[in-house]
Amino acid sequence: MHLTVEEALSIYPLSEAKLIAGSKGKHRIVKSINVMDAPDISDWIKEGEMLLTTAYLIKDSLEDASALLHTLNRRGSAGLGIKLGRFWETVPETLIAEAETLNFPLIELPFQFTFSDQMNGLFRAKLSRSTTMLQSIMEKQRKLMRLALRSGRSRPLLESVSEIIGYKLAVINARGAAVFNNSGHSEAELLEGWPWQHRNQRFRTGQGTGYRIPLLHGGKCSGYLLYCAVDSLLLPVEESLFIQGAELVSYHIHAGFEDYFEQAGHREFSALLRRCLNDGMSSNELSQAARKLEVTLLQAPFQLLLTDVAAAGETRQGELLRLKEEYIEHPELHGLGAIHLMMDEGLLSLYPGSPHTPERFRELITECFHKLNFDKGYYPRAAISGVKAKPEGLKEAFAEIKECMGMAQHWGSPGNVVHYRQLELSLLLNRIPSETMERYCNGSLRGLLSREPEYVKEMLHTLEVYLDNDGHVNETAKKLFIHRNTATYRIEKLSELLDVDFRKIDDLMRLKLVFLFRKMLERE
Repeated sequence: MHLTVEEALSIYPLSEAKLIAGSKGKHRIVKSINVMDAPDISDWIKEGEMLLTTAYLIKDSLEDASALLHTLNRRGSAGLGIKLGRFWETVPETLIAEAETLNFPLIELPFQFTFSDQMNGLFRAKLSRSTTMLQSIMEKQRKLMRLALRSGRSRPLLESVSEIIGYKLAVINARGAAVFNNSGHSEAELLEGWPWQHRNQRFRTGQGTGYRIPLLHGGKCSGYLLYCAVDSLLLPVEESLFIQGAELVSYHIHAGFEDYFEQAGHREFSALLRRCLNDGMSSNELSQAARKLEVTLLQAPFQLLLTDVAAAGETRQGELLRLKEEYIEHPELHGLGAIHLMMDEGLLSLYPGSPHTPERFRELITECFHKLNFDKGYYPRAAISGVKAKPEGLKEAFAEIKECMGMAQHWGSPGNVVHYRQLELSLLLNRIPSETMERYCNGSLRGLLSREPEYVKEMLHTLEVYLDNDGHVNETAKKLFIHRNTATYRIEKLSELLDVDFRKIDDLMRLKLVFLFRKMLERE
C-alpha cells in the first residue's frame, strides 16, 4: 500500500477518524491493514501494518492495552485504530499519554463505518494512485523513446532526461569527476564512497536517497548516472525507468553524438568547431567564441590530428572512443589540453603546435596505437596537419589531414601515423604523367640499372635508406645491419655509377624524386 499515516487519514471514510496521539509518527508508512481478532495478534503484526480493533480484547485491562501498544511500536507497526462506541466510549487518557510518549499514531475510528469500509476506501485510493503512477511512468517512457528517436536535439540530452524522468541528475566520469550536476549537492557529497562497484545501488545524499547506475558499454564502465532525491518507496516501480534513462545516456555517449565527459566549455567549443569545419561559421567567429569559452588552443600555433579505423557503425565508434581515452590518459599527451570530437571522417583532435617536434608527436600517437589491442584488422591510421599560426588556417589544416588520410589509404604510407609534411611533395607531384616519371627514373638510374638484378636491388635499397636517413652513413649502416666501411664503399660506388655528388643538395633532391616517383609508379 505504501501510504503514510497522514495520507491514509486524508482518504474517506478514514478521513472521519481522529489522530488523538503520536502526531510525530504520522509519517510512518502504512504497508497493509489488519484487524485484531485474536489475543496473540501482536505476535503476527508485520512492519508497516496498521491494526484496527474494537478494543474487545483489551477493554478490561489497561495493562494489556499498554503492552499491546509497546509491542506494536517495537515491531514497527504503522499505528493502532480503535473503534469507539461498542466496548470503549473513550480511549483511556493513560493510553493516549503512552502513545504520545512513543510517538506512536493512535487513531479514534468513527462508529458509523465498518472496518471493511475503512479498508476498502484505502484500497481504492491505493489502486487509483497506482494506476496514475503507472500511467505517468508509461508517459515518461514514451517521452524517452521520442527523445531517443529524435535525430536532432534542440537542447542538451542530460537536461532533457532529467526533465522527463522528473529527478535531478549527476553524471560522474570514470576518473571520479562530476561532468554534469543539477542536483544541488556538492561533488564531494556525490562522490562519497568512491570508487564504486559496477552495479545499481542506492546511496545517501544528505537527508535524501539516491539511485546510482553504471554507464556500461561492452563490459566497460565509462561513468555513473546518479538520480538524486528519489522516493525510496517508489523505487521498485521507477527502477526500470531509471535504467531506461541510463541506457539512453550510455548509448549517446558511446555513439559519439556528443562528448558528455568533456568540460562544458570544451563540449560547447567542440560543437562550434564541428559547425565551422562543415562551413556553418567562419574561423574568425569560432576564434571569438573560443575566447568567450576560455579555450586558448586557437590563440597559439596549433595542429589537427585525424584518426580512423577500418571498421563501420558502432564498432568504429567504439574503437575511436578507445583511442580518444588513450590520447587523454597518455602521460605526455594528457597535459597538452587537446580537444577531441567525433566527425564523419573519424576522431578529430585539436592539439597545440608545440612542445613536440613532428617526429616526436608521431611517435607518441604510435605509442597509443601499440598500447591498445586492436583485433579483426581494425588497426588505426592517423594523419597530422602542418602547424598553423592563426585561426584562419583551421580549414586548411582540416583539408590537409583529409587529403593526407585519403592518399595514405589509397597508396599506403610510411607507418600508420602520417604527417602532412611527409606526403606534401607527393600531393604536389601527383599530377605529373606516369610516362614522365618513368622516363626521369630510368634516366637518373641508367648507370646502375645495367648491372645484375641482385646487385641493382641491393644498391637501390642502400641508396634509399641512405636518403631516408638524411645522408648519415652511421645510421644507414645500422638500418642495413652492415659495417660502416661497407656502407661507405657502397655510397662511393653509387656516386661513381650514377655520376652524382652526395654533398650537393641538387643531386640529393634528384635522387629523392627518383624514389618518390618509383613509389608512385608502383602504387599505380
